[in-house]
Amino acid sequence: MKMWRSGLTMLAVCLATAGVQAQEWPARPLKIIVPFPAGGNTDAVARMVATRLSDILGQGVAVENKAGAGGVIATDFVAKSAPDGYTLLMSSTGPHTVMPAMMPKIPYDAVRDLVPISNVASNAQVLLVHPSVAARNVPELIALLKREPGKHAYGSGGVASTTHMSGELFKSMAGVNMIHVPFKGGAPLAVASLAGEVPVSFNNMFDALPHIRVGKLRGLAVTSSARQAQLPDLPTLAETGLAGYESGPWNGVVAPAGTPPAIISRLSQAVQRIVREPAFQARMAEIGSVPIGDTPEQFRAHIAVELTRWAKVVKDSGAKLE
Repeated sequence: MKMWRSGLTMLAVCLATAGVQAQEWPARPLKIIVPFPAGGNTDAVARMVATRLSDILGQGVAVENKAGAGGVIATDFVAKSAPDGYTLLMSSTGPHTVMPAMMPKIPYDAVRDLVPISNVASNAQVLLVHPSVAARNVPELIALLKREPGKHAYGSGGVASTTHMSGELFKSMAGVNMIHVPFKGGAPLAVASLAGEVPVSFNNMFDALPHIRVGKLRGLAVTSSARQAQLPDLPTLAETGLAGYESGPWNGVVAPAGTPPAIISRLSQAVQRIVREPAFQARMAEIGSVPIGDTPEQFRAHIAVELTRWAKVVKDSGAKLE
């Protein structure tokens, strides 16, 4: 009986402490960790959220880039950070839902170690070719790759990134063989694509749009299930003959497990408010992203679906860590 009462007392103390912490929070600046280099889509989304979050919370919100290992380094850092609401992660499809299937000894559990706050936006990708490539459309590209198997490379934003998975899914569904060349993010990939270092690439619309518009790279198709307003003349890959093809990343805010529910709720409400703002939605449209702004429960359900989906893609494609 004494042990039972002691346990209840300890629980009450913990709940009271969490309640006090939530009331006092935020008492100092926050930081949002980005698992990729500065200049890419995830970084852009994080900085837009950070600016408005700072206004809403009345505290500074810094963005810190911790690139490396396909986003694993940053994700593990946040998973092991103090669960006090001051260290957040602008997570993404790759490190959160693809890497667990690619990396047998991943140092974090995407479900157990991280708490969803709100999924901010999704982003279409583009299948690109350098102007030196003769193919003017997807069927012509597939025919070229089949004539010369293993002689062409495609670039991605990194191992286990969604751009990598988009390429592997394309290879599997089209029955072609290309060499995968990973880069450290979408911005470095765009530079290499412009230089012709990789004749084919899959990149986020954010990184691809400026170069398509000036004719320095040729867009052949988008990876989303529907055409994109920014590039209305580009078909989806499904439209080009790869029925059922769909791939695209998301960017959402998460926190270390154990963060007080009151803080998670306040952060989620703030992010949802930001995503509903016309200025934010207009900026998302400019970079080729679709605003989401869901609840922690909705985001958790989405992550569960994504973990299952990408595990199947990894298995079916035979994709491996290089």
